Amino acid sequence: MKGMDRRAFLRGAAMAPAAAQEWWSRQGREARQRLLLVGTQTVTGTSKGIYAWHWNAENGDLRLAGLAAESENPTFLALAPGGKYLYASNEIANFEGRKSGAVSAFAVDLEASRLQPINQVSSEGAGPANVAVDHTGRSAFCANYGGGSATSFYLSPNGQISDAVSHFQYHGHGPNPQRQEAPHAHRVTVSPDDRYLLVNDLGLDCIHIYHLDAETAKLTPGEPARWNASPSSGPRALRFHPNGRVAYCVCEMASTVDVLEWSPQHGTFRQVQSISLIPADYRGPTRGCDIVLDRAGHFAYAANRDYDCLVSFSVDRNGQLTMLARSSCGGKIPRHLALDPTEKWLLVANEDSDNIAVFARDEKSGRLAESDRTFPQSRPQCLVFA
Repeated sequence: MKGMDRRAFLRGAAMAPAAAQEWWSRQGREARQRLLLVGTQTVTGTSKGIYAWHWNAENGDLRLAGLAAESENPTFLALAPGGKYLYASNEIANFEGRKSGAVSAFAVDLEASRLQPINQVSSEGAGPANVAVDHTGRSAFCANYGGGSATSFYLSPNGQISDAVSHFQYHGHGPNPQRQEAPHAHRVTVSPDDRYLLVNDLGLDCIHIYHLDAETAKLTPGEPARWNASPSSGPRALRFHPNGRVAYCVCEMASTVDVLEWSPQHGTFRQVQSISLIPADYRGPTRGCDIVLDRAGHFAYAANRDYDCLVSFSVDRNGQLTMLARSSCGGKIPRHLALDPTEKWLLVANEDSDNIAVFARDEKSGRLAESDRTFPQSRPQCLVFA
């Protein structure tokens, strides 16, 4: 059954009919009614940290539960496997007297719609823009955009995050003196098999590649140690296809999606397609942002800032993209995208218009509704369902 694993199916099938019906009904309610956690920017606007919203997938409705945790500039969130712990990258200018951001650990209290602080450690670099957790829940990682570096951490069974285990400081610059005057690590992504960590570097036009020891969180450079993107393209975001053999790299400066063939055996990328997010005749400011795929890997959705659009794609059996439509993002400066657990809705965090836009999604055609539902949220940056 879609959304249920085999053990869950057998457990339900073994029950008496009435009990099984109640169990399946409960599973459906849990999928439809979830908690949405929203990371925000607190430097401007009125936000004070991470907010919790009650989500109803029956009608695409969000109801504010309140401030889940007060936190300084928690601009990206990552939920650990099992959903018990949440990690946030804090883009703060000064941590414990030095020029560094931080990474915070929280315990998730679904009943109270709250996050209980566990601990906070230095990100070992300025302006951490992204945080990720490996598939075992033993390792966490952050990308320091301002500091041009990446860091790994060990996660204890109680959710506590360690001091840095591995840290890599990048050097150099790209062709664009305004945007690429230095390295700018922007995204950390764990490979589907948990053997590699990939670090998108907007400033150096590359993706750094590391071998990952998930038991210890230790990173060692791959061979080759990087994949090089087109000059001045600015690789920002990365997302794997469910088949684990294709990845999608959103390039911020070029406003493109590069489709990359991934070799798990060798830890290498090979570009097979590049597709633009903006019309050919558009000459205004533009920044590619984010991309998500459905669980079946049949459709993908990308966002572009400044032009402020969503782009819907169909995905063929080789992972290549065909554009279906370009539509409004429901606000200004989309920052992050998320499909809800039922995949009937696409949610957009629009930073400059202070709102979360919700679009109905046709699961068969992959197309999004033209109109959106919108909910006020000061400076939303990241959307995570708990």
